[in-house]
Amino acid sequence: MGIVTLVSGGFDSTLMSMMAQEEGIALFPLFIDYGQLGATKEWEACQRLHEMYKLPRAVRMDLSGFGNTIPSGITDPNLRINEDAFLPGRNLLFVLAGAAYAFKVQADSVALGLLDPADHLFPDQTEKFVQESERMIEISMGKRISVLTPLIDFSKSDVLAMARVRGLQDTYSCHAGGNTPCGVCVACIEIANAKERS
Repeated sequence: MGIVTLVSGGFDSTLMSMMAQEEGIALFPLFIDYGQLGATKEWEACQRLHEMYKLPRAVRMDLSGFGNTIPSGITDPNLRINEDAFLPGRNLLFVLAGAAYAFKVQADSVALGLLDPADHLFPDQTEKFVQESERMIEISMGKRISVLTPLIDFSKSDVLAMARVRGLQDTYSCHAGGNTPCGVCVACIEIANAKERS
């Protein structure tokens, strides 16, 4: 069994990869540059973390034209990073790209770091989205490639706790792409709220 893990250099995706590796599963980490403001910092963190925790080297896929053509607060510095954060089709793009890569490397699944749907902000963060994505992949590729969400039963607080147990640190999650967390983007607020609860 092989899994394409969609990685970003953040807590969720790195923890997901660590957990899969603990199970002895063959990993094919894939980093997607979709034109996000934080692409450079995310990629740097991704490479550093994979080396630090002895995870397989991630492959970088350049789909930056997507975010450049379809602006949102996480791809265009002229928009509001929080209020305009929704980038339509982002997770569908991730799943499709991951499944195509899985097809190429003969992996049978793609892992996406979605958390508890009760906390979801956008329509592409639900279990229904995952189910329909699997169906679409099978129709378009003629092959069953599972879309796994190993963290779907956990909150951000749970993820941070599991990350602490494994000594996971030096991740990068800020959508603004700066050297220090902006504190106002969806990712920064999510982490801050989780730390308050834990």
